[in-house]
Amino acid sequence: MSPRDDIPELRGLDGEGSVQVHQDEAARIDGAMVFSVYGKGGIGKSTTSSNLSAAFASMGKRVLQIGCDPKHDSTFTLTGRLQPTVIDILKEVDFHPEELRAEDFVTEGWGGVMCVEAGGPPAGTGCGGYVVGQTVKLLKQHHLLENTDVVIFDVLGDVVCGGFAAPLQHADKAVIVTANDFDSIYAMNRIIAAVQAKSANYKVRLAGCIANRSRDTDEVDRFCERVGFKRIGHMPDIDAIRRSRLKKKTLFEMDPDEDVLACRAEYMRLAHALYTGTDALSPDPMLDRDIFEMLGFD
Repeated sequence: MSPRDDIPELRGLDGEGSVQVHQDEAARIDGAMVFSVYGKGGIGKSTTSSNLSAAFASMGKRVLQIGCDPKHDSTFTLTGRLQPTVIDILKEVDFHPEELRAEDFVTEGWGGVMCVEAGGPPAGTGCGGYVVGQTVKLLKQHHLLENTDVVIFDVLGDVVCGGFAAPLQHADKAVIVTANDFDSIYAMNRIIAAVQAKSANYKVRLAGCIANRSRDTDEVDRFCERVGFKRIGHMPDIDAIRRSRLKKKTLFEMDPDEDVLACRAEYMRLAHALYTGTDALSPDPMLDRDIFEMLGFD
């Protein structure tokens, strides 16, 4: 008998050489549209997630944003400050979640967006998947998912391990934030492979990519055409986005100059497209050597 055969939650393959950890049915998020936002570290996932949350809220949707990064900086532009993490709050009560109130780990941000920072284990210890699981469990125990229309998971960097792929077990659609450069497209290719592996056993599908902080999109579009993917948004490299981060605000709170209004319009268009339903894409990711050759210059 395999040493894993007596562990009931480990059943079935999840990509070559790995084992699928099946989600507890009690942890399923029902009734809300769930999006997971991925991309290379520093590419602008938190900016994208927070402005999408603000756009959904502007549409009248009840929104929950969950930051999945030990830096716990996903939601500060919605709340104006860094929030304590779920894992730190659980430590304070010696991991007795029954002692917590909803307001201990959920903060209402701009437009009524509910903001949660899951956090993560200390560097070099533990697994981010555990933190995501505990966060969803707490939200369900406090009935905070019952009246929610949209849930956005803002996920750490371009990590493709099982732990930080955990939000994909809950998501309907995965969105990848990229730029028009080698490193972020290379990372996007690997994230596509991770999502495709999860989609074999879960409902998650790829919605497409958002070209962020990029004047042009030619390299992103060339990659998408090659693998069967789709660019669903484009946020140019303009100073209004940088200023919004410095002011600890989303673009929806900024003074409405021409650039701010253009960015808001793009986020509103993107939020509407995601909510009404984008095509479920099944791209064929490239081998590392092939994408290296495609994106390189002679």
